[in-house]
Amino acid sequence: MAHARALAHALAAADHGLAVIPLTSGKLPAVRSPHRADGDAASVGHAQCRGECGRPGHGIHDATAEPAAVRALFAAAPWATGYGIACGTPPRHLIGVDLDIKGRTDGTAALRRLARAHGFAVPLTVTVLTPGGGRHLWFTGPPGREVPNAVGRPAPGIDIRGAGGYLVGPGSYTPRGTYRLSPTGPSWPPAPVPAALLDLVAAPPPTANRRPPPRRPAPALPDPALPDPGARLVDFVRNSRAGHRNDRLFWAACRAYESGAGDELAPALLEAALRTGLPAREARATIASAARTTAAQAARTTAAQAGSYDGRRPGCS
Repeated sequence: MAHARALAHALAAADHGLAVIPLTSGKLPAVRSPHRADGDAASVGHAQCRGECGRPGHGIHDATAEPAAVRALFAAAPWATGYGIACGTPPRHLIGVDLDIKGRTDGTAALRRLARAHGFAVPLTVTVLTPGGGRHLWFTGPPGREVPNAVGRPAPGIDIRGAGGYLVGPGSYTPRGTYRLSPTGPSWPPAPVPAALLDLVAAPPPTANRRPPPRRPAPALPDPALPDPGARLVDFVRNSRAGHRNDRLFWAACRAYESGAGDELAPALLEAALRTGLPAREARATIASAARTTAAQAARTTAAQAGSYDGRRPGCS
């Protein structure tokens, strides 16, 4: 039932020209990587291939508004219980403003304060209520101006979904509940993003004169027996701060490739890294480096077992 409902909602979104992909109950891309069994770690599956191979399983790069293609993606992932809507793509150039409510952090209140401080009104627009008590505001952006993914910017409690990211669509089921349209907002179309808000979310994060905090050792690898170890790695990357983003992505990608799920998790790790503001080229290169390093470490281990290990320390730590 959840799969059929998600497909129906995804087709409805596609009918509005929104490109979609199926998601797991953990909100990760549901179609498995076609590269996971290739055995060529240097190709890094998702990190290098963005669908050029012609097969599905490349995360957000699979997103489509073509009904037949949407049905084919869902048929390839019968375990999907939700769908993601690609942001930043024509014709809508969707921008998602994710307002979280966690502890004393209230994203809705933070957005109101920004609106007062910068002199803009938050228009009534498509609003999706999340199972965690937050909400996603949908806006359309102008073509030619890229909005990056960001966490905690332009204010704590506010995350931005832009180019390379996706929004969990209404009707998607997760163990915490179902995403649903707000009854107090319009169902369509999204409002244009206010110019002042666009300036805030499109601006690069400030880095001048900022000294990164002392580097802390990486936490232990999540227990594979626990639910969704892959989701834990994605959250680890998503919660990165400036000065730690690349290191945390590299560490998580190493763990993913060591577990044999690297190609499958690569698109979600990439999307999480983009949300922190890490440039796409740098993020893809980091995942590729983790895959190569893990493969080299495995080769050294094999050599050691054969009595030919050269004694050098592996680099994926």
